Amino acid sequence: MAYTTIAKPNTYFNTKLYTGNGSTQSITGINFQPDFTWIKTRSFSDNYELYDAVRGVQKRIMSNSTGAEETRSQGLTAFGADGFTVGTNDGVNKNIETFVSWNWLANGAGSSNTDGTITSTVSANTTSGFSIVKWTGTGSGQSNVTIGHGLNATPKVIIFKQLDTGGWIVYHEVLGQNNFLTLNASDASTSATGICNPNSTNIVLPTSYLGTNSTAGMIAYCFAEKKGFSKMGSYVGNGSTDGTFVYTGFKPAFVLVKLSSGSQGWGLFDNKRIGYNPRNNLLIPSDIGAEYTSGFDVDILSNGFKARTIDALYNGSGSTYIYMAFAENPIVTTDGLPATAR
Repeated sequence: MAYTTIAKPNTYFNTKLYTGNGSTQSITGINFQPDFTWIKTRSFSDNYELYDAVRGVQKRIMSNSTGAEETRSQGLTAFGADGFTVGTNDGVNKNIETFVSWNWLANGAGSSNTDGTITSTVSANTTSGFSIVKWTGTGSGQSNVTIGHGLNATPKVIIFKQLDTGGWIVYHEVLGQNNFLTLNASDASTSATGICNPNSTNIVLPTSYLGTNSTAGMIAYCFAEKKGFSKMGSYVGNGSTDGTFVYTGFKPAFVLVKLSSGSQGWGLFDNKRIGYNPRNNLLIPSDIGAEYTSGFDVDILSNGFKARTIDALYNGSGSTYIYMAFAENPIVTTDGLPATAR
């Protein structure tokens, strides 16, 4: 049975739904001041917008795009004690349209970290295993670069983006250091010798890659697994409406899934959009499309999740998938409260 010191996971990660008003509005009820917020319109096609406290408010990057970081004066304009404020941009606040935001707690705007060969700015939450890391390449194309991540634990997932034009790179422990996935594309796992080899102190880049051959800024979102709160792993689909059960050790609040053995988009579901089994609606972070409300059914259970579709995006027969999940409720916490089933 899984135990965790995080009795209330929604004080470290929380999904918040809201409706746009076309003007400035404060989105509250998140339970903490977020340091990383990922926003998507549910009811129409538009970009996935990512903001964080290290790069600073109004600085947008998009998970579905290779585009450079942009200043959006009417995007996410402030992080507050219980949420964030958005301006008039359609991508975060179009009038009467519905939105979802996924929010993580790190440690504010961050501080200088000199653990690596390149100094980084790091905002780290060692309790929940999440950090935001920003650095600038030297332009010399050197190999064996190290960059401190501040977690005091080895990240199992790292999501990278060069802040000028360039695609997203996703390292997942299951794939190993010589393979990566691309967040803005549906591509299968791609081989690249020595792409990333993290340890408990540093992100290790054995080859001249991921911005080391450029003077561009880099951002990385790092996730270490914490028992009862987060889980990063893999499963094999069975091609049945009674899909493979994936044990996480908690009731998931957020699950991101990607077929690694072939080409399919990323699948993202959470405990708020519909929020009952099996209709937990799908968004695809590599695609600007609106939310799918049917055809991709999945059960969120007290100790994991199970696909209820034969679609190859979640559950192709014999296909291998990687995933990353965060908890709504652990099975049992240190205060003795059990997770609830649906």
